[in-house]
Amino acid sequence: MDLSDPTSIGYPVVFGGVLLGSIVPVVPTGAVVGAAAAIATSTGRLSLVLVLLLSVAGALIGDLVTFGVAKAGSAAAQRWVARGQSRDRLDEVRGQFATRGALLVVVGRLLPAGRIPVLLAAGALDYPWRRLVPAALAACVLWAVAYAVLGVVSGGLFDSPVVATLVATGLVFAVAGISALVSRSRKART
Repeated sequence: MDLSDPTSIGYPVVFGGVLLGSIVPVVPTGAVVGAAAAIATSTGRLSLVLVLLLSVAGALIGDLVTFGVAKAGSAAAQRWVARGQSRDRLDEVRGQFATRGALLVVVGRLLPAGRIPVLLAAGALDYPWRRLVPAALAACVLWAVAYAVLGVVSGGLFDSPVVATLVATGLVFAVAGISALVSRSRKART
């Protein structure tokens, strides 16, 4: 393995970083995708298509693991979801998953800090695998494309992969911050 070749470590870092960050939110997964897309665009040493495929695969596996853990430990997950909620509110949330579960999964993936609570609630409320998997796949594709676009933009603007990566990471954090502010603002109004 030639560690000076970005392709020898780049692809495992993309897949592993996104997978890890999708299970345990300690890795900024959007920044991983954006940085890899910036490197692919500015150097041509990584394939943008492969970066997208590995990002989607890592995110999807991570989301399915998160959902599976909640579903397998549904008694504990139900207690976590139910804490401080009335029975009527839980029935209302169950109804929302029954009618718009796929939309909730997609939106949860795209909103900062929305994915894990949505997946845990879906698992705890016994949302079916057959409905979750296609929704999670669509969500992961949209998410990976959105963050890759930020990397492509920065990689197209800057010839230096370091600068492109830093700009892509900055753009990812800026978008996440703006999304969080908009979400907080909407919650404050309602």
